[in-house]
Amino acid sequence: MKKGNNIYKRKDGRWEARYPRTRANGQIQYGYCYGKTYAEALKKRREMEELIEMGIETKPIRAKTVADLCDQWLRHKALHVKPASYDKYVYSINAHIRADLGPVSIQALDDEHIDRFTAGLFDKGLRVKTIRDILSILNSILAYAAKRFPRLRRIQIVFPRDDKAPARVLSEEEQTRLIEYLRADLDPCKFGTLLALMTGMRIGEICALQWKDISLADSLLVVSNTMIRLRGHPEESKKTKVVISTPKSAASTRIIPLNRPLRSLCAMCRPDDPEAYVLTGCAERYMEPRTLQNYFKRYLRDCGMDGIHFHTLRHTFATRCVEAGVEIKALSEILGHASCQITWDTYVHLSMDAKRQNLDRLEDKLNL
Repeated sequence: MKKGNNIYKRKDGRWEARYPRTRANGQIQYGYCYGKTYAEALKKRREMEELIEMGIETKPIRAKTVADLCDQWLRHKALHVKPASYDKYVYSINAHIRADLGPVSIQALDDEHIDRFTAGLFDKGLRVKTIRDILSILNSILAYAAKRFPRLRRIQIVFPRDDKAPARVLSEEEQTRLIEYLRADLDPCKFGTLLALMTGMRIGEICALQWKDISLADSLLVVSNTMIRLRGHPEESKKTKVVISTPKSAASTRIIPLNRPLRSLCAMCRPDDPEAYVLTGCAERYMEPRTLQNYFKRYLRDCGMDGIHFHTLRHTFATRCVEAGVEIKALSEILGHASCQITWDTYVHLSMDAKRQNLDRLEDKLNL
């Protein structure tokens, strides 16, 4: 029975949806997907069409090896994650998982394979955090396999312990030195760096920020985009592209209030064109994160400072806010975190003076 949109009801009761998968020798080659209902078949076909638009192969994959399984998992993830996350998955899988475990049969995969794989990652000299990220992707692939192939043995991955070193935060003296340097000869790029320090915005968010996102009348700044450079397969690492998209999570799309000093600074630097990018002062040209990082390194050299990355500005902003008594819930929303716990665990680093002041409050209570 036909119901339109190239969707038919088969004799076995299932619905079959046909879609143009590719073209070879002037002939269209079709792909097929099936569902228990017309709506399910239509949904699956639309998913296949989305994958085709993204340049992802839709030909059915018979999972026999870990490499096959990786392809299935990537196809599944492509429709549910942002381009930056998908790009990270592709790179990690091709550079490590597929390279080391790809030929292994999924039926033969066992704990010993995983242990050797983990040891190999350490042999490559990768950081513990990087290894944990790669193992997390592999763990997700194996969980996906367990749902698709219930007879497969479920493998428990042991994650190496990550003893995190304390994040670098600018001291108050370093912060003052950097601010004075940036303001001494202010240009759009230096202004953007100041803005990052005074709002805690991520580097990609600063790069994508346009003046139309800043309202001096309402003293508000809207974070609605981020800029990223996507890399592809390891062998195509030089073929990258800059993409402007929505931020990493729903919480990252946010509104930041501007205090009076920051509002005055914005008023001083604002160009006539609201479409202009903050870092360049013009609408026709943006500055990508890699370029901003290079400028930032130059600023640090001029200030005689080292051991600092652009993300240090975000850690510094969060720490200064806590030291000033800003409520953690408000700070979490300003930083664009999904929960206050992330703010506490990752971005708050109290100085020794702040810790001492907190303990001094106990004097009257302890009565020593």
